[in-house]
Amino acid sequence: MIRQSSRENPADAALRENTRKSELSPERLRLVVQAVFDYFRWLPWLDPSIGIGQQLDDMETLQARGVSDAQLRQLTLPNWVSSVMPVEVVWLRSLQQQPRLWLRVRRGFKEKLMETLGDCVPASDDYPAALEYLGRKDLFRESCFQEGWFEIQDISSQAIGHVCNPQAGETWWDACAGEGGKTLHLADLMANKGLIWASDPAAWRLERLKRRTARAQVFNYRRELWDGGAKLPTKTKFDGILVDAPCSGVGTWQRNPHARWTSSPEEVARLAELQINILRHAVKGLKPNGRLVYSVCTLTTPETEGVVAAVNESCPELQLQTQKLLWPYDAGGNGMFYAVWIRRSIGGG
Repeated sequence: MIRQSSRENPADAALRENTRKSELSPERLRLVVQAVFDYFRWLPWLDPSIGIGQQLDDMETLQARGVSDAQLRQLTLPNWVSSVMPVEVVWLRSLQQQPRLWLRVRRGFKEKLMETLGDCVPASDDYPAALEYLGRKDLFRESCFQEGWFEIQDISSQAIGHVCNPQAGETWWDACAGEGGKTLHLADLMANKGLIWASDPAAWRLERLKRRTARAQVFNYRRELWDGGAKLPTKTKFDGILVDAPCSGVGTWQRNPHARWTSSPEEVARLAELQINILRHAVKGLKPNGRLVYSVCTLTTPETEGVVAAVNESCPELQLQTQKLLWPYDAGGNGMFYAVWIRRSIGGG
């Protein structure tokens, strides 16, 4: 799987394909996945002239011994990263650690899940539905997962739902819904009352969203294709719009270290333009006094503060309320960024 991984066939995709048809036990599969990701986490420290087996042994020695701040600055990331964002040692060190596994529990199931699944530790009160899972079970095979008690969702992703703060009875649009992780969270926060429109340019993602909503017993939603262009998927006006836009994914590099070596500054620039255009189009669906929430699992300046500045300039009907970077060492999840605007009321200043 290490040899199969490339820019065209990322490690996470290669792992999904190979583990899907594997006959290994869940514990063996877990070790394989960890070894592949650890290999790319420590890749610049390893000697390419020796076999992969010896490289993996050297990697274990590195992990046990630790590395200096100077080595982290020199080897953890491609050189171009520092040209698009601040790079601090505390972030670099977090990238070399194992990611934590977070669950989001459906309303009313928290105590029951902790008792049934075990090995769960509640997050802080800021994340009331979040549990860190410390066990070794194959969660997808657990009956409590199949019955929709919980979703596997990073704690920083869960933070975005709370930033949206949708209320029961409101109408929301998850404009870049993907496979529906945030759609499900919005629905749970709304107690399945109100309506959520979920859109994405890929029909296959919306099909997966359909299966996930059925498992979680979420029915207060509609799904529509939308390519991010000027023609919106509905004429409905929304109390809130979430644009969880396509991004470079720099904030996920602890969880998916292979992506460090397949991304580029050109990709960052292209995605920043795409994000700005999606927001400019999406805002047309917002009611006066409605909330527009922009989120991305990246930390680059062009895709965060740069996007906010461009939207502030081109959308005078919006008033910026807040913006924030969530670093992986903050809550123990992916790196995220969010910004919130309010659409000024008609005739308002």
